[in-house]
Amino acid sequence: MTKPRFDVLGIGNAIVDIIAESGDDFLTKHGLDKGTMRLIDEAEATRLYGDMGPAIEISGGSAANTIAGVAALG
Repeated sequence: MTKPRFDVLGIGNAIVDIIAESGDDFLTKHGLDKGTMRLIDEAEATRLYGDMGPAIEISGGSAANTIAGVAALG
């Protein structure tokens, strides 16, 4: 008996999650709220990167995260 084969296609925005440590002062200065997400343009990204310390960039977005979850199932 052959295993069933499933093809999965994810369509969504190419989003990058940025993981960095910061204090409340950084969040206040840039008008950011804890526990939220928002899309930003290149100019705002440049300002934020200039003011923050080291960060980790990870592929994100609901479509990418869903496909990664499906892939993890085998």
